[in-house]
Amino acid sequence: MEGQSMIDSASAARHARFGKLPERIRYEDMVQEEPVTLHDPARDAYNPEGSWTSFSCFAADLGL
Repeated sequence: MEGQSMIDSASAARHARFGKLPERIRYEDMVQEEPVTLHDPARDAYNPEGSWTSFSCFAADLGL
């Protein structure tokens, strides 16, 4: 009977620890809203000096 009481105590410990599910978390508590950044026209402006860096050329990638 020693083994049976050991199993019962282990079962009781498991039930005490994992016996019920945790409380539900509301959707509002899981989502964090942040305001969007304002439009920056300088970021989207054409820059002739740096425009070559935004294009990909296979020949240039090969160093030809």
